[in-house]
Amino acid sequence: MPLTRRQFAAASLALPLFSHAQGRFPSKPITLICPWPPGGSSDGVVRAFGESASRALGVPVLVENKPGVGGTLGATAMQTAAPDGYTLTQLPLGIYRLPHMQKMAFDPVKDLTHIVCLTGYTFGISATMDAPFKTLKEMVDWARANPGKLTYGHTGTGTTPHLAFEEFALAAGFKTQDVPYKGSAEIMQAILGGHIPVMSGATEFAPQVKAGKLRLLATLGRTRTKAFPDAPTVTESGWPTVSESPFGIGGPKGMDPAVVKVLHDAFRSTLQDAKVLETLERFFQPVIYMGTEDYTAYAARTFEAERATIERMGLTKKG
Repeated sequence: MPLTRRQFAAASLALPLFSHAQGRFPSKPITLICPWPPGGSSDGVVRAFGESASRALGVPVLVENKPGVGGTLGATAMQTAAPDGYTLTQLPLGIYRLPHMQKMAFDPVKDLTHIVCLTGYTFGISATMDAPFKTLKEMVDWARANPGKLTYGHTGTGTTPHLAFEEFALAAGFKTQDVPYKGSAEIMQAILGGHIPVMSGATEFAPQVKAGKLRLLATLGRTRTKAFPDAPTVTESGWPTVSESPFGIGGPKGMDPAVVKVLHDAFRSTLQDAKVLETLERFFQPVIYMGTEDYTAYAARTFEAERATIERMGLTKKG
């Protein structure tokens, strides 16, 4: 089961490096793929993890951005990467969903090694300050009175912010025009530039809400967030919609368990790094730790749960 921040802080950590027949691991730089554009919340968090892990591992961890296809290009890249521990990727929730919606080059359970889960996103629905509504209910009323005219942006077709908003719209009985972007940096440019009045996204909204540039209409968790206690959840507003999204680090299938342990321990140690915790706090992302075994089991459960969600929404791939 995932540990809370307090439980995690109480846990002891050990970071023995692994020496095997081919020599000490790691002995050269490691590439960590961020499947989102540079400049967004995901990029900032992944870079913080990489920088901290590099100190634990004693080699550079180089972050490479591969945005597009709903954050799945990192998992796709693992299909041709050597399972030697030198090419890793962030694993967003979308990798368990999109294979049910379209043909993908990987099976998220069979074709990946799930090393460690570290954190997760807080999703929310935000609007520009000059939008013709100030609350979620007012937005729903406006959208019902103007069928199909509510335009909102999200971080890619099939991503959690996209499907969560569509599920909410279905429950609330209004139609929208959705605009997909490659990631959080692009969507923030769009909404702050006045190109869209509403966005469904992760915690990239937080600094802009704090600065008074966006209005947070609702969050999509089970309970209100500590950072924005005045913002209701979509569910408590009357339309049951819950969307939570843990994420971690993975690699190609077939990795040496001893190498996996070295990587697991190094990335787990990042959760005690003050700079990493500061970055998570900035984007209102909680510590959600799962070890390799629990994270692997979570992946299998989530893959099946996402299948059920996609079938319920009638978005299952054809053929």
